[in-house]
Amino acid sequence: MKYIVCVIAAIMLCVLSTAAYSQGIQSGAQIKLPEPKYDGAVSVEKALKERRTVRAYKDAPLSMGDVSQILWSAQGITEPGRGLRTAPSARAQYFLTVYLFAGDVTGLKPGMYRYIPAGHMLELVAEGDMKGKLYKAAGQSGIQKAPAALVIAGAKDRAKNESWMYLEAGHAAQNIYLQGVSLGIGTVVMAGFDPDATGKAVNLPANEKVLYIMPIGKK
Repeated sequence: MKYIVCVIAAIMLCVLSTAAYSQGIQSGAQIKLPEPKYDGAVSVEKALKERRTVRAYKDAPLSMGDVSQILWSAQGITEPGRGLRTAPSARAQYFLTVYLFAGDVTGLKPGMYRYIPAGHMLELVAEGDMKGKLYKAAGQSGIQKAPAALVIAGAKDRAKNESWMYLEAGHAAQNIYLQGVSLGIGTVVMAGFDPDATGKAVNLPANEKVLYIMPIGKK
């Protein structure tokens, strides 16, 4: 009898867990990223020397470790006590949000994810071919060819001087370029897209403006 009760309880727990997981996916499930590494085989000087714009990528997936390191380089927290990040920000206000548009990332479903610096996590925004939507909205073929793409958005309602968020985005983008050198990952900063139309197409919050689009993939 006890065995039957245990089996029933286990089945109910499994069903409830599945339901909770499904609900979490719909309401912003969070995924803990692998811890970033703070030492690498490539020096800053070498990364600066070898940094190049890359528009063609291998037909190969990115790993969760790759994604973790790239996102950390863009906006990771480096001083938890004060919340300071890898890229400088005017008055340490941090206007940026980095979104990952995953297409072919091992262990991660295709979709749009928000990077959460506190806790070094991804938060699901929308499942499915969001990278395809980004490509159609921005009209940049590099997005379609890469296994993933990053969108750096700025909080235009918080930046008293809008140039501050552009400056901050430039710092974050250069970090991504340099970190990519050590990982064998290439990227390019896209231009010529309509930021408002692109933001609406991927359902960005109304207070956020698309500043940079950067496809990423193995060189």
